Amino acid sequence: MKILKNKPELLAPAGNLEKMKTAFAFGADAVYAGIPDFSLRVRINDFTLESLAEAVKYAHERGKKVYVTINIFAFNEQVAKLPQYLAVLKKIKPDGLIVSDPGVISTIKKHWKNAEIHLSTQANCTNAAAAEFWYKTGVKRVILGREVAFPDIAEIKQLVPDLEIETFIHGAMCMAYSGRCFLSKYIVDRSANQGDCVQPCRWKYDVDDAGESCQSRSTIIKPDGHQAEFELVEEEHGSYILNSNDMCMMNHMPELVASGLDSLKIEGRAKSVYYLAMVVGSYRKAIDKLWSGKLSAAAQKQLIKKLQTELEQKLVHRGYTESFMFGEGKLSQNLVNSHNTCEWEFCGQVTVGVGNQKSSKKELTLVKVHNALRVGDQIEVLLPGYDIIKKRVTKIYNAETGEAMESAHGGQGKLIQLDLGKGIPEFAVIRRKLN
Repeated sequence: MKILKNKPELLAPAGNLEKMKTAFAFGADAVYAGIPDFSLRVRINDFTLESLAEAVKYAHERGKKVYVTINIFAFNEQVAKLPQYLAVLKKIKPDGLIVSDPGVISTIKKHWKNAEIHLSTQANCTNAAAAEFWYKTGVKRVILGREVAFPDIAEIKQLVPDLEIETFIHGAMCMAYSGRCFLSKYIVDRSANQGDCVQPCRWKYDVDDAGESCQSRSTIIKPDGHQAEFELVEEEHGSYILNSNDMCMMNHMPELVASGLDSLKIEGRAKSVYYLAMVVGSYRKAIDKLWSGKLSAAAQKQLIKKLQTELEQKLVHRGYTESFMFGEGKLSQNLVNSHNTCEWEFCGQVTVGVGNQKSSKKELTLVKVHNALRVGDQIEVLLPGYDIIKKRVTKIYNAETGEAMESAHGGQGKLIQLDLGKGIPEFAVIRRKLN
């Protein structure tokens, strides 16, 4: 069978307006976002209805799209609030609604008949029969569960060709089936399925011997710093026992770009603007170069290797896995630590905001500081388009007073000025090499 081919959309997370703008600057075609009440990101989510409206306006002015997440498993009281929320969303005019709950889908159809509905990965669609079922109910796009292997993804696209197919290509993996985890609710009474997960699968656990029976050896595990505890069988050492590796599909971008899939999705609404710049920028470059058809097989291999190395060495992650899609069909875990040690640190982002105009040095670049930056630091400036400028910090100026500084530190939206050369665009990010 011949797969219908189209250039895939690159879909990025947006936890707030700044992150959304960064994602667009580095090449995202669309973003997904939502307000805490109905989204699976309650914490580290700054969107309100007002800022969501601003986000959609900003996106549409640039030919981009915004999909709004309404992907909680809703209780009666939340369903009751939906009509009022949908009335506001109709005026905001997002490009699609990401939904997991059949009751929510039914409510949307009743109050907003022409809404474009995308089925969330939380709904666990993993086969062509289910995909066809959802298509017949009026769902335009299905976001497949992370458990689906690539051959099955391609087959679903073949068998239900009019249904848009979206799949994850990068980001955190959950230790539970498509994110349906109860650990957070069990330990600290904050439900992952209501968008309030504290990610206890990333915590370190203390392990105490609870004795032996004739059939098994039991231990009690307790999350470090918390009072809750529960029993674990056949474990003898403290460990990050539930900490999954992160997904990274860069090595398989040639297959994914050629697959006919409609959207390739990046996880990480709680991640930083630096994460977005690096991950969105690298996948954007891969998609565009591969889609152009101008690269030889050797050049493709070289490009992918370079981008994979960047993601491995210059970004904090939990170790990478190809897991279910191209891996061995099982979850890959990092049992050693919560995340890797990275030799590079995000330290600032270029902004067009201004300090004191009289003190501002117009020939320099204005930077919002995120982490410590010192004179003498080796830095790299990552530009939209994924070009990299290598520099050494020679001078730092206080953007408010114009005074020279030996160092600058993050927090409180502090602005500085650096000599980075001419034409450094807004949203470029700066990282420094750690000693």
